[in-house]
Amino acid sequence: MTLPSKSKVYEEVLKEIRHFIEDQGLSPGDKLPSERELADRLQAGRSSVREALRAMELLGLIETRRGEGTFLSSYRPYHMVEILSAFILQEAKTKENLKTTKQLIEREAAKLAVSQLDQDDFQSLRMKIEQFEPGVETFHFDFFFIIFRSIENQLLMKIWRLMEEFSRTFHKPVYDIQMYKQIIHALENKQVDRLDALCANLYVDTE
Repeated sequence: MTLPSKSKVYEEVLKEIRHFIEDQGLSPGDKLPSERELADRLQAGRSSVREALRAMELLGLIETRRGEGTFLSSYRPYHMVEILSAFILQEAKTKENLKTTKQLIEREAAKLAVSQLDQDDFQSLRMKIEQFEPGVETFHFDFFFIIFRSIENQLLMKIWRLMEEFSRTFHKPVYDIQMYKQIIHALENKQVDRLDALCANLYVDTE
């Protein structure tokens, strides 16, 4: 497999894993080869195979069982991986499109969460603020994970998690912790319009 770029490698690995699943006639519950075996079969780097498997797991296509290996889940439309990866990694305006789409999803999730968050959730959100340390790249994910969890929409959660994972490969986030405190206040007071504005202005990009 002769591949000119990291993006191309990642896309081709996703395609080849899908073809492998189809060619082998694998069904939900069947075990996939190990990461090393897949890298050997596809003549790709283990890091690229690892990224592809992570994306598939986030989409619910596969599941990893500790001590047993990686298995196909009951979710079957494997072509979604190819479609998403092709868009996210090849679109000319990838960064801006990804950022805008992720913002839209987070804004809608926050508005839905207004009627779903309980006191334990608010306590968890405040704890994230208290534990914040500059330079921690997963703060935003950890904060919004609590919000997404409260609305109990697994599909929305998986799409958002995939986008969040990819976005951290493009830039290191810079956080304005005061904005997150204001989000908590808006959630508690059911200020939907305020949430729209806050979620739309969370991001400061750095290369």
